[in-house]
Amino acid sequence: MSDALLVTWLFLGAAASNIAPVLASRVPILKTWQTPLDGELIFRGKRLFGKNKTWRGLLSGITIATLIVAIQQLLARILGWHIEVNGLQFIEIPTLILGPLLGIGPLVGDAVESFFKRQINIPPGKSWFPFDQIDYIIGGLVFTWPVIPLTLSQYLWVFIIGFGGHLAVSYLGYLANFKDKPI
Repeated sequence: MSDALLVTWLFLGAAASNIAPVLASRVPILKTWQTPLDGELIFRGKRLFGKNKTWRGLLSGITIATLIVAIQQLLARILGWHIEVNGLQFIEIPTLILGPLLGIGPLVGDAVESFFKRQINIPPGKSWFPFDQIDYIIGGLVFTWPVIPLTLSQYLWVFIIGFGGHLAVSYLGYLANFKDKPI
């Protein structure tokens, strides 16, 4: 399997985790659950993360990433796919470890980026290019590195595909009226 295809497969859960909070905010039963991750704490006169980083978003991201990993591993078993990640068999990586790591990593990366945006007075929802496009990638890589260390080539592919994919999905979200701006 090529490095590009492998990392696309591996980080599908991370990408879905990054989208999950937006989708969860539109689910009627979840819509009112808006408890902020930062507990409304203030640092240097500004909210840590802001009102858009919620427990609903974090838990939805973890849940969707874990479900995707479970489905991927089930498909790999059923279809007899032998997906090897630098000596590790993908189906042997514990679902309840890899899934939550792929879910929480991107969202922690996004929260850290949000912290810095608040500190330099970039308003919520305003783009901070290219950091808005790579925060989830960095978070996903940091959190999954202990479980699935990659080669330098694979890390580069994660950035190339993740960055391009983020731009494409962001634009599609704009066309579907999920976002006010294309980037």
